[in-house]
Amino acid sequence: MGFETQDVERKGFSILKILSESSKALGARAIAYHLKDHGIELGERAVRYHLKLMDERGLTQLIGRDGRLITESGVEELKNALVRDKVGFAISRIELLAFRTDFDWNKRTGSVPVNVSFSPQKRFSKALQAMKPVFEKGLCVSDLVAVAQEGEPLGESIVPRGKVGLATVCSIVLNGTLLKAGIPMDSRFGGILQIRNHKPLRFVELIHYAGSSLDPSEVFIRARMTSVTEVAQKGDGKILANFREIPAPCRPIAEKVVSGLKEVGLGGLLLMGNTSEPVCEITVELNRIGMILLGGLNPVAAVEEAGIEVESHAMSTVVEYQKLIKFREIAK
Repeated sequence: MGFETQDVERKGFSILKILSESSKALGARAIAYHLKDHGIELGERAVRYHLKLMDERGLTQLIGRDGRLITESGVEELKNALVRDKVGFAISRIELLAFRTDFDWNKRTGSVPVNVSFSPQKRFSKALQAMKPVFEKGLCVSDLVAVAQEGEPLGESIVPRGKVGLATVCSIVLNGTLLKAGIPMDSRFGGILQIRNHKPLRFVELIHYAGSSLDPSEVFIRARMTSVTEVAQKGDGKILANFREIPAPCRPIAEKVVSGLKEVGLGGLLLMGNTSEPVCEITVELNRIGMILLGGLNPVAAVEEAGIEVESHAMSTVVEYQKLIKFREIAK
């Protein structure tokens, strides 16, 4: 961006990202509020200083008295800027969403993390048909979803014109719920899991969260590396899955949390290994337990496999649990 210091550059990048996710002009106060989610504390005056710098470079545009919109140049800059800062962005996003997850399965209240996908309005009914067998076979974190039409909010996103938004529950719901129970979960990587005879066999592709600027599931979907539909229909193929680890002494509490989430239609746990033993050919650290979680974007992967292009945003935001509905209610 040509900013004077790396610190200024990082803050400018965060401001651009916030503006890119908004469908309307934002003022300095609103931007300062959203910056807190990026771990940045800036007052309104400081935000205005950064906005002035970006106005001069054509990255933002003043609308009205105080509002700003990101320009095309700003969008392009956002795509290319700060690659060194983006490395590890995936793991940072996981940690942030886990912290923001405050779901209480006993009360069935609170927020859960979701992935947000946008499908063409004209092809949404076909997209639902492609997803249907995936939900029916339980190849997802939950059969609870949220839907929004163009111009409507979906979490913190606004559905673009000509699109329908669908939120699917993200596997980070387990991270967040375990965190609230005092259990630290190490999110190691996302990958492609081979399924044979309806059972998990081995990971065939892996991307470590700590070294990635993108969510692995988005990468695998775009590369058409899944065969989720075949798994749903025949029990053989490749699906999206995630590998986590927890300290071995925490197993009893973890099992209780998993059971509680399952009772309210959440979870996504596919397999929990034994202490220090490999899981699906993945080595597990000493005195730790490996866990394989289903990818929350498996239904969306099936849509892509059907030839319908979908814009996906993994680990996108959080929504209230009570606002979620059963998938079958929208796929009648």
